[in-house]
Amino acid sequence: MNWGKAIILVFVLFAGFIGTMVVRMSRQTIDLVRDDYYQDEMAYQQQIDRVANAREFDPATYIQYQTESQQVKLRLPDSLQRGTLTLYCPADRKQDVRLPLTASTQVITVVPMQKRQRGLWRAQLAWSDGKREYYTERELILP
Repeated sequence: MNWGKAIILVFVLFAGFIGTMVVRMSRQTIDLVRDDYYQDEMAYQQQIDRVANAREFDPATYIQYQTESQQVKLRLPDSLQRGTLTLYCPADRKQDVRLPLTASTQVITVVPMQKRQRGLWRAQLAWSDGKREYYTERELILP
C-alpha cells in the first residue's frame, strides 16, 4: 500500500466515524429540565425573594435523608400554612415526586425512597406562612 491510498483510507475511516457519531447523537433523547422554562425565567425574581426570606432557615433542619431506612424525613416549619415538597431527579423527570403540604399536614413527614433511582436528587421545599413565601433546597445523594 502506498502513501496515497493510506491517506485516503484514513480520511474515509475518519468520515465514517464522524458520520456514525452524528447519527448516534441525533437519536439521543434530550429532555428539557422543564417544559415551561421561559415562564419560569420570567417569574424568577419572585424566586430570588423566596430564597432570601428562607436564608434564616437551614435546609438540613427541614430536609434530611436517612440512609439506613432509605427515606426522606421532612420536618415542617411551625408557621406553614401551605406549601409543596418536590423531590426532583435531574436524570429522569418521570421519577419526580411532588407533595402538596397544608397546615394540617403532620409536622414530621416521611417519604420512602427505596424504589427510586439512585444518584443525585434535589429536595425543594416551598412554603408560605400567609404573609411571606419561602423556598429552600437541599441536594440528596441516594447511594
